[in-house]
Amino acid sequence: QVQVVESGGGLVQPGESLRLSCVVSGSIFSVYTMAWYRQGPGKQRELVANIISGGRTNYADSVKGRFTISRANAKNTVYLQMNSLKPEDTAVYYCNADVQVTGVVRRPYWGQGTQVTVSS
Repeated sequence: QVQVVESGGGLVQPGESLRLSCVVSGSIFSVYTMAWYRQGPGKQRELVANIISGGRTNYADSVKGRFTISRANAKNTVYLQMNSLKPEDTAVYYCNADVQVTGVVRRPYWGQGTQVTVSS
């Protein structure tokens, strides 16, 4: 059994910051790529940023220069530091982790999501 739990969402004003965290726990061999997705009202879920186990990162153009993804491999945890938040960043943010659970089984897991609302 693998659990993916996000935390850190909330209501902030434009220009403020938030830090999201996501912990992957359970029967895990290894965690590979970890990522943050978001789904705004009336929109499709989109990739915000991802990070491979070696540390290489990838960002959506809309968040480059404002968001930073990082991970603590020993804790199977991924973070998303979000600065200079805009109303269009309002969304439910989901954590995704590519997890090897046995010697041969490897699959993606999703968290339940955390709401981020940017409004004055």
